[in-house]
Amino acid sequence: MKLAFIPLGNLTVSKANMRYARKVPDVSDILPTVRSRGVIQPILVRPCAAAPDSEASYEIVAGARRFHAATLVAAERAAEPARAGCGDPGNPAGTGTTPQGADGLAQCASDDLGPDNGDPGVLAPDASGTARLAADTALMPCAILDDDDDASAVEASLIENIARLDPDEVARWECFTRLIREGRTPQHIALTFGLPDLAVRRILALGNLLPRIRDLYRREEIDAATVRHLTLASRSQQKAWLALMDDENAYAPRGYQLKSWLLGGASISTCHALFDVGASKLAVIADLFGDDSFFADCAAFWTLQNAAVEERRAAFLAAGWADVLVMPPDTHFHAWEHEKVAKRKGGHVYLDVRGNGEVVIHEGYLSRKDAARIARAELAASGGDDGMTAKPARAELTSLTQTYVDLHRHAALRAELQGSPGIALRLMVAHAIAGSTLWRVTAEPQAVKSDAIRLSLEVSRAEAVFDERRRGVLAALGLPEDEPSLTGSTGYAMAGARRNLCALLARLVALPDTEVLEVLALVMGETLAAGSAEVEALGTLVGLGMADWWQADEAFLDTLRDREVLLAMVAEVAGPQIAAANAREKGKALKAIIRAHLAGEGGREKKEGWVPRWMAFPPSTYTARGGVGTVLAHDRALAALEPDPDGGVDADADNGGGADPDGIAGGGQAEGEACGDRKAA
Repeated sequence: MKLAFIPLGNLTVSKANMRYARKVPDVSDILPTVRSRGVIQPILVRPCAAAPDSEASYEIVAGARRFHAATLVAAERAAEPARAGCGDPGNPAGTGTTPQGADGLAQCASDDLGPDNGDPGVLAPDASGTARLAADTALMPCAILDDDDDASAVEASLIENIARLDPDEVARWECFTRLIREGRTPQHIALTFGLPDLAVRRILALGNLLPRIRDLYRREEIDAATVRHLTLASRSQQKAWLALMDDENAYAPRGYQLKSWLLGGASISTCHALFDVGASKLAVIADLFGDDSFFADCAAFWTLQNAAVEERRAAFLAAGWADVLVMPPDTHFHAWEHEKVAKRKGGHVYLDVRGNGEVVIHEGYLSRKDAARIARAELAASGGDDGMTAKPARAELTSLTQTYVDLHRHAALRAELQGSPGIALRLMVAHAIAGSTLWRVTAEPQAVKSDAIRLSLEVSRAEAVFDERRRGVLAALGLPEDEPSLTGSTGYAMAGARRNLCALLARLVALPDTEVLEVLALVMGETLAAGSAEVEALGTLVGLGMADWWQADEAFLDTLRDREVLLAMVAEVAGPQIAAANAREKGKALKAIIRAHLAGEGGREKKEGWVPRWMAFPPSTYTARGGVGTVLAHDRALAALEPDPDGGVDADADNGGGADPDGIAGGGQAEGEACGDRKAA
């Protein structure tokens, strides 16, 4: 075996290599190190069997990941001629350089990785092939094996990848400590080894432990949770804990029991304090990992916390709330025992104080009993109690006679109603808003577990426009403008319903047809089910352009996980050339490219009006795998909107009946033309 420096262009991955014929390996963990220090450990190669007469061609037996990482770095350096002074573009592997050259190479790598740098895909070879030529001639440190059989090569590949032992955290602490003494910073260590800053700080925090505790951790006699809590302990506490370990008749607490032992009982995190922790001057114990901190004196904490709770209570009362109830730690607030009630209707505020020091504030609630009492009082005051509050001693007709009267009156009224479609329309709108014994219309809850998505929806332009229109309709109907929705009553006109149907009908009768239709449009907007085929059908009919109402934000990009989809999106916003050059990048880098082009950062041309295929009307997929709910819903809506052979619309189709056939056909054609124009643009 001999050592040599071989150009990257003369190296190929051998079929005997255990990573041959697979997808390009993930090198994100070693890429920062290769950028800053080059390839330190030579790769194993042997003369290429396909060209035995050419001594310049070799195949890689072990070290394919180092080879791919060096190739990426070589392409980056070759594509940046203006930065050639930062390092040797012809030697990206970092060999044959002085320590000063290595420092310069690290500096160049950190410049390339800066937040204002161009897309990684821009580092691809140009059309002239100059960059590719420079990358191919870069040198790679290699250990050349004898030209042996394939079995020996396979053995060498397996030994290289299996016969290794990763250093434990204590060994890493020893090495990191030496680097700190040599003048390296934790940030520099994190960049060199491709580790998060927090991971480096956690390893360095082991220095606060006694050597014997570190040895116990190295031998796996104590777990990571115990070590983490021991970083909270002083040297004397660590010695006391070790004494318990040595005492056969004593128990040395571990894990979360150790935290209670160190803090003398209950542990209260500083994040739960309602007061200024710094100004309070209370003693705080923090672990050296930088994650948690706790109050050393729980009694002093509760003195200040209770005073802060009283201040919050006084502030809520001054703001106009009817009452503010403080629930001590031995009681709990249960949402199912209460109902949401607005402040103007007598809603209360509950301050739920937890045993761990946390205070949860619940605004605008009443117990179900109090809420029902207020609802009955309001119903009686409006005259819509239908006699529920006072029962006559004896009715003057039997229940059977009452049924006879009701049914005949109902039959006469619905026959007469056929001649008054305007009244019928207003009655239907009132039913949709207030409900009845036969009607229940529920508003779309827009429920989502993610706070980021909920906030994104609340601040969107579409929600702002719709909310402004809702306030106008509520005012026109004489309803409070601070109501969260127009529809969404308790349903079926039960006792406690917040809408009175007859009062709403009287308001609607006084409105002209144009305003009634505006109310109806708002009702339909609130009660339209998200993700349904109706959304797709209406979007097609009205020619909805999502670019007018939506633009990509962090909440959307954070939900993306599929690399194939992200690459397709990069091609849409940045162009196919950049997408091809970044085909091997991770999703995080692809998202960064999309963000930069949508925002026009770093000298890029800002991409205006981009809408992902799933959100467009009509929607489409990025891959052949399918599984996109909007596309499936659109297919159902499209099938319902297509006219039958007789020139009409199938009324039994999914969500498609009841519309004018000509209007639907015309709307669908206009939408297709509009979408074609937008796609071409």
